Amino acid sequence: MRRRTAWLLLIVAVVATSVLVYPYLSLDADDSRLDVRDSLHYYVLVGHIWTAAVALVLGSLQFMPAVRARGRIHRTLGRVYLLAGVLPSAAATIPVALWSGRLMTQIGLTTAAVLWLITGGLAYRAARRRDFDSHRDWMMRNYALTFLAVTARVLVPLLLLVQIPFRGADPGSMGELATSVIPIGQTLGWIVNLVVVETIIRRRLSEARRMERLSR
Repeated sequence: MRRRTAWLLLIVAVVATSVLVYPYLSLDADDSRLDVRDSLHYYVLVGHIWTAAVALVLGSLQFMPAVRARGRIHRTLGRVYLLAGVLPSAAATIPVALWSGRLMTQIGLTTAAVLWLITGGLAYRAARRRDFDSHRDWMMRNYALTFLAVTARVLVPLLLLVQIPFRGADPGSMGELATSVIPIGQTLGWIVNLVVVETIIRRRLSEARRMERLSR
């Protein structure tokens, strides 16, 4: 990844993390942006959000050329990313999704959480085997799932804007519409991210094969 793109990714991750975490710094359930039914639900949600923030920021750092060039720092950040970010956040995602009471959220976020864990495990295994090309590809897929936290919050407003000409801009109806659109945005978010990353990976592999044929 080019340095400018890596910096942009880091800036977006830091800004998004600040927005996501701020309402939960007070540890007051009344400030929660999501409805919670009890204190257990709230604190599991807080754990999910805080550890997702760790993954979002540390994962973006891993794309920085200066970090990648320093093997020990890159490996340490990678372990922290997986163990303090992805693993606990994915584990907390599942009960939070199930408690939502919305079928699409339950299916979409639980699927994303499972894929988050699987891609993280495959990335770690590839690194242990010193298969660094596969490690890079699996980490890209893993961070695509991490970046759901950003993409979903972009897609939901866009989906709402698309609906306005058909439903009008009445505040009451927009509130109900937002509630129904959020699960769609959450599900589309990780699907779109994975499609984009998979396209990048396939294109790079195709280019590598083409260069290999030309060099023969």
